[in-house]
Amino acid sequence: MTTTSSDRTLPGSGVPPATGPAALLPPGERPLPPGPVAASLAHGWRAVLRIRHIPEQLIDATAFPIMMTLMYTYLFGGAISGSAERYIQYVLPGMMAMSVLLTSAGTGTALNADIERGVFDRFRTLPVWRPAALVGMILGDLVRYAMASAAILAVGLVLGFRPEGGVPGVLAGVALLVAFAFAFSWIWTMFGLLLRSPASVTSVSMLLFPLTFLSNAFVDPATMPGWLRVVVEINPVTHLIAAIRGLMAGDWSSGETVWVLLSGALITAVFGTLTMWLYNRD
Repeated sequence: MTTTSSDRTLPGSGVPPATGPAALLPPGERPLPPGPVAASLAHGWRAVLRIRHIPEQLIDATAFPIMMTLMYTYLFGGAISGSAERYIQYVLPGMMAMSVLLTSAGTGTALNADIERGVFDRFRTLPVWRPAALVGMILGDLVRYAMASAAILAVGLVLGFRPEGGVPGVLAGVALLVAFAFAFSWIWTMFGLLLRSPASVTSVSMLLFPLTFLSNAFVDPATMPGWLRVVVEINPVTHLIAAIRGLMAGDWSSGETVWVLLSGALITAVFGTLTMWLYNRD
């Protein structure tokens, strides 16, 4: 009597072997799907690998900030502060904030490009926490923010920047900037879902230039007309730069730091919620 394959069982299990595509899977129980943290970190690692495969995207995180720091220090340093060495003490935190916030717009551009290629359609079919792809993309971009900060800081040290707060103050200032940029990135993820093309996201990101120029990044607001000073003082970028300057100067009691953390939490709550609503709707 001939025994067919469907009559055979796995030794000692009493369970017939799998056939077809299921036979390619390892025996045993199916592993549990990854949790929210593991899924987000996996997508974050994907964003980091993108840097290795497309290194030219680091231009906005390294070459552009270095060029801007050199230009502003030597073009305006003498006229504003009397010398480039004195001006770099004031302008470097502002340059760091401007460059990192501009870099954060790349999150929305990359998201929009992935949507155009259909990558996110595939992500949304996976049995993982739905926001993991968005959260992971932003987490991966934190590496770019840290690289932009490190590039500007290295150039500043060469040009004579000497923070009174020492290494702890500098690290605290960079950490605060990266944390705020994480919150700010949710604005760009929202635009990445709303707009039709990566070029559209890039065009909207140009609004960051007046936002950073109408701040205390390059000159003391006390030298501005009264009406303009009011605009500058309510600008959130002004508070961010003031907090970074305070930490790098060794002032750990500044209320600006608390203001930045609270505003960052508010931005995350508002725009993160809007982003997830758009993501689930589409």
